[in-house]
Order: sequence, then C-alpha cells, then structure tokens
Amino acid sequence: MRRPAGPPSRTVALLTANRSAVPCARTHPSIRSISELTTNPTSPRSSSEKKGKALSLAAEGSEPEPAAATAMSSALGVGGKEGPSAFSVDLVAAARRLLAFLRAGPPGVGRRSVRRYEELWLPLAVAEGGEGGGGGGEAPMLVPPPDVHLVWLCHCFHHESYSVYCLSRFGRLIDRPSILDAENEEYAEERCRDVWAAHYPSEPFDLHRNEIDGNSDDDIAYANANSEIVEMVRRYAGLAAHFASPFVREGVYHVAARRRYVCFLDLMKKVVGTTQDQTRLVPSLDILLMWLAHLSFPASYATDMVAMAISDNIAKMGVGYGEVVTDEVLKRTRALWEEAYDVPYDMAGSEVEMAAVRAAREAFYWAPAASDEDANRLYKSLQPRFLMEVYVFLKGESDKEHINKEFLRLRTQRCHRSLKLNKSMANLSCKNWQKTWHLYCEFATRGLLIEVRRTTTGCFRNSKFLKNISFSWSDMLHEKALALTEELEVRMRAMASITPPVQAPYLLKCVPDRVTDDGGAMISDVILRMRNYRPQEGRWLTRTVLDHGGRECFVIRMRIGRGIWRRGAETPVAVKWEDRSIEVREGSWSYVASTSSIGYAPEKVVGTATATKDQQENKVVWSLSTGYILTVNLGDELSFQLKSESLEEEARLLVGRRLSYRVNTDGASSNHNEEEQYLTLVRNSPDHHGDRATVLLNWKLLAVEFQPEEDAVFVLLLCMVIARTMTEIRREDVAGLLVRRRIGEARVGQRDWGSVMLPDLLSPDPNLQPWYRNAAQVLSSAETGAMLAKYSPADGKDVLYRQSLIP
Repeated sequence: MRRPAGPPSRTVALLTANRSAVPCARTHPSIRSISELTTNPTSPRSSSEKKGKALSLAAEGSEPEPAAATAMSSALGVGGKEGPSAFSVDLVAAARRLLAFLRAGPPGVGRRSVRRYEELWLPLAVAEGGEGGGGGGEAPMLVPPPDVHLVWLCHCFHHESYSVYCLSRFGRLIDRPSILDAENEEYAEERCRDVWAAHYPSEPFDLHRNEIDGNSDDDIAYANANSEIVEMVRRYAGLAAHFASPFVREGVYHVAARRRYVCFLDLMKKVVGTTQDQTRLVPSLDILLMWLAHLSFPASYATDMVAMAISDNIAKMGVGYGEVVTDEVLKRTRALWEEAYDVPYDMAGSEVEMAAVRAAREAFYWAPAASDEDANRLYKSLQPRFLMEVYVFLKGESDKEHINKEFLRLRTQRCHRSLKLNKSMANLSCKNWQKTWHLYCEFATRGLLIEVRRTTTGCFRNSKFLKNISFSWSDMLHEKALALTEELEVRMRAMASITPPVQAPYLLKCVPDRVTDDGGAMISDVILRMRNYRPQEGRWLTRTVLDHGGRECFVIRMRIGRGIWRRGAETPVAVKWEDRSIEVREGSWSYVASTSSIGYAPEKVVGTATATKDQQENKVVWSLSTGYILTVNLGDELSFQLKSESLEEEARLLVGRRLSYRVNTDGASSNHNEEEQYLTLVRNSPDHHGDRATVLLNWKLLAVEFQPEEDAVFVLLLCMVIARTMTEIRREDVAGLLVRRRIGEARVGQRDWGSVMLPDLLSPDPNLQPWYRNAAQVLSSAETGAMLAKYSPADGKDVLYRQSLIP
C-alpha cells in the first residue's frame, strides 16, 4: 500500500537492523527519495513563539549529535584516519541550506546589489549585532534580501579577503547567523524586513526581476561599487549550475561528502609537512560543496581551522571554484589522495573535472525536480523510478598464465538480464585504481555482478564461468562512503561506488488491446457466456498503459461506436465526432479466472478529454478534465497551444525534441520526419530559472517521459488526443490506432525500459541509450512477423474504426 503524503518515517538505523527491509522502487512505491531513508520527521512549528524559541537555540550554534559526530570522526573513509570530533557548525545542514538558497536565489546580481551589501547591509548587521548582546559580536538573527545575501556569500567564500575587509572597516569579523532550517530562515527573513524598513524606508527590501536584470555591471549610478567584490560575484555566477545534479541534494551524499572533506583537510596538512609544499589540491564536487558550506560561516571556519592547526597558507593549497588548473595538478591530486587513503579520488558523484560532470548530465535527461512534490502519489498503480550513478574500479594484477583468455563480464542482478559488458583482463592490470565501468542503473536492478570468465571453444558456449562477486545497492547504502570493495582474485580488488538514488522521470507507453464495451469489459465470447449471452453495448478502442517495468498501470479508452452486435442482424454504428471522448482509468485489468487475456478494465475513471471543432478558424480544441485546453491549429504550419484554467505559469508545447531532449542530427529529411513525431512540453515557472522541459512524448509510438511534478493522467490524455488528431490530419493510421489486439511484449526483466544506461552515446545497444534516440528499436514488441489484421466480427466492422479515426 502507498503511504499517504507526509513526512517520512523510515531511518537508516531501522533498515540496518533488518537489511531485508531495504526498499526497492518496484516493490515499495511509497519511498520517493533516499532522503526518506535517512532523515527523521520533525513537527513543523506553527507559531511565531516557537519560531523565536528555535531562533534562540540556533543563535547558540548548530552542533551535530555527539554519537553521529563520533561515528563520522572515527571513520573518515577507507583510510581510517582520525580527525576532529566535530566542526563548530553542522556542515551537513549548512550544505543543505546553501543548496536551497542557490536553487531559489537570484540568477545573478551586479553593482547595485554590491552597493546595497556594502553601504546598507553590513552596517545594519553590525548595528543589530551590537544591540543583540552576547558581547556585541554575535551575528544578528536576520536574513538579508536575496540579492544582498548572494553577494554576502560570495564575499565569505574568500575567507582571507573577507576577514581583512571586516577587520579594517568594522574592527571585527562579521559572522553569518547559524540558521540551518527553512522555517527559522523564513522567520528571520520576515524579521529582517521590518528592521530593514525601519532603517531604510526609501530602499526596497526585494528587487523585482526587472530590477535584478537591470542590475548590470555597467550601471553608471553604481560605478564606484567595490570592484573586488563585483569580481567575486561574477566568478560564482555559475555555482548553482555546478551543483545541479539531483543527487547533490540528498542527505546521505552530504554525510559522505563531510567525511571526504575532513580527509581533504588532513591531506593538505600532510602535503605541507613534506617537501611538496608547492603542490595544490583540486577539490572534487562533494568536497567543494562542504568547503563552501564551511566558508559560508566565517567565524566557525576560522575557529575550526585553528583547532585543526590549518593556517591560511595551508588553506591556500586548495584550488577555489572557478580557478583554472592544469591536468598535471589534477593528476597530482588524484595520486596524493590514493597514496594516502588507498581509494580512488573520483568516486561516483564526486567528479573533479567539470567536463566529466557535464558529459554525464548531458548523456540523458537527469535533472533535479522543480519541487520535491510528486503529483502522482495518489495513483497507487504507478510506481516511481529511482536512478543512481555507478562507478566500478579495479586495482591489482591478474593471473598472467591465462591473462589473454580471461575476461570480466559486468551484469545486473535484476531488470536487465541481457546486459553483458565485457572487459579483457589483458588491459585491466594496474597498480592504481582504474575506472573500468561507468553506468546509470535503476535501484530496482538490486546490484551488480562481476563474473570472471575464460574463453573456450565448443558448440554450445564460447566462455566458461570461473567465479563472481556481487555488489548490492542496499549494502552500499548502509556504507558511510557509499562504496564497497571486494576481492576479485588473489591480487586484484574491485570497488563499486554509487550516488544516492534519486527519483527519475516516469516512462510510460501505450500498447494495443482488445475493444471494450461501455462498461469496460473486453468484447469476447467469454464475457458473453458469463452474462448469459446478453449483448455487449458500445465499442471503445482501448490501449493498456505499461510502465518502465512492463506493469499495467492505466487503461485508456476512446469511444468509437454505439449499439450492439448480433450475428446477421445488428452491428455497432459510429457515434458523432464530438461524442468520441477519451477516458483514462487507473489500475490494471481484472482478468477472468479461466483466462489470462480476457477481463474488465478498472472502474476508476481519473481523466477525460472531449473535442470541439472550429471549421471557420480551422482548428480543433480539446478540453482535458485536468484543467488544460489544447488547441491544435490545422493551418499550413501545424502548431499546438496549451492553456491552463488555473495555473499562471507559462506552458508551451513545441514540436521536436527540445532543450535537454535535443538530439544532434545531420539535418536529413528522415531525421526531420522523425523529429515531427516528438512534442516537448516546456514550462517557465517562478521557482525555476529559465525554460524547463518537463514532458517528452512520441505520439506515433504512444510513449511518454515526464518529470514527477507532471500529472501522469494529463500527460497520457495529451499524448492520446494528439495521436488521434494527427491521424485525422494525415488521413492515415500513423499511430497504429486501428490495431485492436494484444501485441507480445519483451519478457519482463530481460531488458526493462531505462533500467541501465551508459553515458557513452556511441554504445551500439539502443537499450543502453536514452529511449528517444532510438525509440522505434527500444519500444519494439517481441513480435517480429507481420501483424494479422483479422478481428472478431463482434468488435464491429473495420470500416467503423476507419471512418471514426480517418474521416
């Protein structure tokens, strides 16, 4: 059963006690994010009194729990090095708030914001801090305007410069308040509005979007703004995009990143203690996040650096964000890390080179959701997908006697049993950790298998199984480093590293099925016998909706005819054009006990679509029960207009694979025709900067991919009404709507849709690429022969369906 929407209640501690209870996306649809496994629910405060109490506690500093701090300090990674018992600020919570601000903050600011920061905010922070007591040095519990806040963060990221600036101007270091949760931050921002209005009544607290857009560096009125701070702000302009990978938001990622950050600081001290004092270290993605989160609290950062005996000269060894470094520096960082801790530096989700991050992200559309809400929680038949990035490393030497005959084969435990990624042992012997495989897997695959095989000659097989090792996702999620190491041979080890699983887009496709009557029963002699041969009323063209794992989750029906069929006497007739409605029912078929292919459609109708035709303006208007109106203009240039009756955000339906779904083609006519099969839904909402592709549909193959914030019923209705409209426009069965029987599908678990993908787009297997690059091959049925167009007379004459779909 699906849990109702609400705060999660599962914890890693509970799952550690019973590892068999680790959820699988296919069997536990209520688990929507890995955060639900690692965080405890907190009851929201509903009054300003509670908020004020919480703020007073936050003023004392946010510390991690002693037990958690001890656990993290006792295992800093596989190197087993001891570190500080705790930082003076909770870096996990600090990283979470930093990411939340970057996600919701202004996309960029300029000189006006720098002036507001220097001339208005800093003096206000000093004044309020002095009035707040605590020795006059405590940070005021205030959150500045978003544009000023961004400038403040960018200034704090340069700790030495910020410290010198504060001491020279104010005589002390101005700290940021330790507000580490969204509710207290909201309360502090509202309080700051009142304080700001009292001090600066003529200066607005919030700059409108057009004011921020006009907040350019060339504004003459603010030309004397501090050029050094302006340059700092410009340097961090792309920081939000740098941390845009969806798994970066997860709490377990932050815990693992904190431990690696401690190792990074420890490594800097080690390097300084040797003759390699000129060496610089490049932080990986996760370490950089922790470093910036630490720097965002200047007083805590200074205190912790003193406690760890790290001077400013040592801290300068770290390469900051935006600095350009050579390949030699990157290579040296990796070598020093592996020498110190005997693990790879570039773990899954911890890339060093931004080019690698972009390449992996552009390989397929894996973007963070616009919100944490899933619009499809109420659909019990629809199960989510969870995706993770996986690295597999090898280190050591293999048996030289059979090295030319042996090879390794990578397989998944479930969902994609046909996967066989082979690597020759002759190319794998290495004294250092070597990244051998890089792939993206669904959590439902359960884990990986690495087989050692030897080539043979024979009639029935060409390789012999020797041994194997396995990596389980559930076991790896219980590891603090999100990685496991296994002995592959006497002198060779294998390591698997994963990112936290995050919810991925839904994948649904519509497959042909039998015609149904008005009540939802399939037209069949079996049903007639069960009803004592009472004729079945009405005829509906029916499609079954399958998810990525081949499970039935919806049934779509299109009304075609009315009346009954009697042998030689009566036959159904077509209904009027405007009465040919489309409906979506939630759930799977209820099959008759004596058969596995005849049954009843689910009873619950969750969506409908009706059409009206405007002959004068040459357009078709579809009204969807989900609150949208789709207008299809039938002029010389086909276009689609989508409007919502309630939402104010802009939604555009564009022809082709757009934005993140774009596919580079050679411009041939065949590619142009293929592009016409796709439509991309693009939204522009206040919560997301710029355009965002949330739905991709192929109306010819009746397949859709959509983000969790999109309603599945709306997407299915949209796909079906467009398929029907295009069939009428082109006057041919372009979407296969005339097929009225079941088509054999690929065996479940053999190569489940989207279960495994490789970032290398040159992979010859289309099932290991994004489906929309080779949709016809990925979505092909198991039937290879020609379809027989022979249907039961009880369905109605073939002309009934042709005239209804192709008038």
